[in-house]
Amino acid sequence: MGWLSWIVVGLLAGILAKWILPGEQKAGFLVTMALGIVGGFFGGWIMSIFSKTGMTGFNLWSLLVGTLGAVVVLAVYGFVRKKV
Repeated sequence: MGWLSWIVVGLLAGILAKWILPGEQKAGFLVTMALGIVGGFFGGWIMSIFSKTGMTGFNLWSLLVGTLGAVVVLAVYGFVRKKV
């Protein structure tokens, strides 16, 4: 999958992750989108380790994997942010 597709999936995943995990992360729109991109890459990387079908293109599976990764990254960000 091309880098542009990964970024677009990550952006959408960040939006979905923020919708799934609302709260007091005190992250603005740009931070949320950056975390979504990081989460998309993280989710794709983890899924590529466990299966041969990580993020395979701009499709529903990739969006689901990216969203799960973004939820994890956003949750970790919120946890770290509260501790600091």
